[in-house]
Amino acid sequence: MRRSGWMYALMLPGLVYFIVFHYVPLAGNAVAFQDYSPFLGVQGSDWVGWSNFVALLTDPQAINAIKNTLIVSLLQIVFAFPAPILLALLLNSLLSTKITRFVQSVVYLPHFISWVIIVSIWQDVLGGAGPVSELFASLGLGHINIMTNPDTFKILITSQVIWKDIGWGTIIYFAAMLSIPTDLYESAACDCAGPLRRMWHVTLPGILPVTLLLLIIRLGHVLSVGFEQIILQQPAVGVQVSDVLDTFVYNRGLVGGDWGIATAAGLVKGVIGTALVLGANKLAKRAGTEGLF
Repeated sequence: MRRSGWMYALMLPGLVYFIVFHYVPLAGNAVAFQDYSPFLGVQGSDWVGWSNFVALLTDPQAINAIKNTLIVSLLQIVFAFPAPILLALLLNSLLSTKITRFVQSVVYLPHFISWVIIVSIWQDVLGGAGPVSELFASLGLGHINIMTNPDTFKILITSQVIWKDIGWGTIIYFAAMLSIPTDLYESAACDCAGPLRRMWHVTLPGILPVTLLLLIIRLGHVLSVGFEQIILQQPAVGVQVSDVLDTFVYNRGLVGGDWGIATAAGLVKGVIGTALVLGANKLAKRAGTEGLF
């Protein structure tokens, strides 16, 4: 530490951030075992044991939120997670560096846009007065407002996640592809391997460690599917199809004042996420990779 003092000094602000905003608030999980009242505080509120967890697992609204969360998370893992890999493979196959950089810049831009602006853009395009609705009307199908359709809401928010974050993931995978030794491709070409076989036997194994690393991190957030994105669009489609654990905690805790059940839901989400990370990391090590830790 004496030799690398400046390195530790540079790490200090990030360490303080995690301690203050991530580790200290863990003490608030005690509310999950209390009939908590903000007027009495943690010390003055009555302890109720596992009552909040029992109420959580028997609450129809909570069960509906868990079901919606799992469906949305599954859709995002199946469709949104592989999307950057496919785009990175496509960009890696392009011969023109200018085109590759241009596409990267275009798809990376939405990553910096807030969900408020993104939802507004999608509303202008897919809403009842948007060009897509006018196109359907011109084809004799009537005005169709995709933004207020409960049946397609989960597909809609998955598409929004892909559109927003595909560029960020592509940069990570594309950087991993650039680190693959070129002599592997040359050897494969000498063995008469075509582009698809080179991709299958060289590129995909080369990016496998990064893919598993990001997948493990993603599993840790499997029950967090985007609070801001969903809460902005919840009034348009209704709570029944759009309520997830994050919005349930907000509506039940901050809005409804039922702090115990809301904290219990957040604690359950954290425990499940931690268990999934540990399990996925162990499986990744058994598969022959280094894993996350």
